[in-house]
Amino acid sequence: MLNSRLDQLTDYPFQRLAALLSGPPGEAALSMALGEPQHPLPGFVAEIVAREFAGFGKYPPLNATPEFRAAAAGWAERRFALTPGRLDPERHLLPLGGSREGLMHLAQTVIPVGSPAKQRPVVLLPNPFYQIYAGATILAGAEPVFVRAAREDGFLPDFTSLPKAVLDRAVLAYLCNPANPQGAVATTQQLAATIGLARRHGFVLLVDECYSEIYDQIPPPGALSVCQQLGGSWDSVLVLHSLSKRSSLPGLRSGFVAGDEKLIAAYAKLRAYGGAAIPLPLLAASIALWQDETHVEANRALYRRKFALAEDYLGHWPGFQRPAAGFFLWLEVGDGEAAAQRLWTEAGIRVLPGAYLARQGADGVNPGAAFIRVALVQDVETTERGLARLAQIVAPRGVC
Repeated sequence: MLNSRLDQLTDYPFQRLAALLSGPPGEAALSMALGEPQHPLPGFVAEIVAREFAGFGKYPPLNATPEFRAAAAGWAERRFALTPGRLDPERHLLPLGGSREGLMHLAQTVIPVGSPAKQRPVVLLPNPFYQIYAGATILAGAEPVFVRAAREDGFLPDFTSLPKAVLDRAVLAYLCNPANPQGAVATTQQLAATIGLARRHGFVLLVDECYSEIYDQIPPPGALSVCQQLGGSWDSVLVLHSLSKRSSLPGLRSGFVAGDEKLIAAYAKLRAYGGAAIPLPLLAASIALWQDETHVEANRALYRRKFALAEDYLGHWPGFQRPAAGFFLWLEVGDGEAAAQRLWTEAGIRVLPGAYLARQGADGVNPGAAFIRVALVQDVETTERGLARLAQIVAPRGVC
């Protein structure tokens, strides 16, 4: 007997994309759809894994080593100017086998079970959103409430605008900052307002900060630094980070969650049954990565070059915005599916229709339908080739 909640899940965006682009490409295929960093890997990782290779012969500790937890907490202290020692690696932090693990399992940790239908718990999600947020919500038995994050909203959800009746039923809110796919960054004031809202209404704020180190000019603020400014308590707040985007190592599957001590302790119980333990050689590499910023700065410089190329090719388009952070372009083209099909059949470029990353709102509008998401993850030369093709095929706010 299958879990009936699986029937409530829509096809994953890349399944839908495969069905949409089933025909042959017009030119040699170039994928600008998947957010998988393709930058050169930090060279010291291979050396560390080779040196620590014997560790693959041992079961790794589920909650990682003390050295890993200290390295992750130390990085967070430096990056977000936290008071030294305030983020205790033994009480406020757990490792993750990639941030997807935390995004999925933390919903199961905090969403109550057995609630009557009229009191069904609510989870707040930005719209558009990373699909794991919705999947985690539905599989945990909660009701997803999609909060518009369109151009007129600064591409960020305003949870404070929701009715009190909805907020009182909320048990969890997902916030991606910087935002995927739009690249918008919440201000310190916006984060403070959202943290205050979560504490007043008794829900958990889960801030997905995996793009925080890929920024154009200004480092995005972090939720923990805002908590510190609000008095220093991590209550009701958790943040997630990983090495996938920061260090261009999506295959390492290494990250962490940090924040509220009670929530961390509860999640540790769940992880004891279903968590992913990071192998010892990969923990050793992760420690070195969290302690090094040189490779991150080089990584960021490559993205800046590609942001500049995007501005050169597309900056004249009405509504074009150079992303403040992240590595996606969120381009308004009138009809995202039609644009994606034409880019594939005429130019061999694979992009993701924005409608696949969003849901229809109460107004009947899917806030992603007019957009395509373009991932600037390839090397600079390949990215420029793709941008040039894209600019020739698709016109702003409408398919040629």
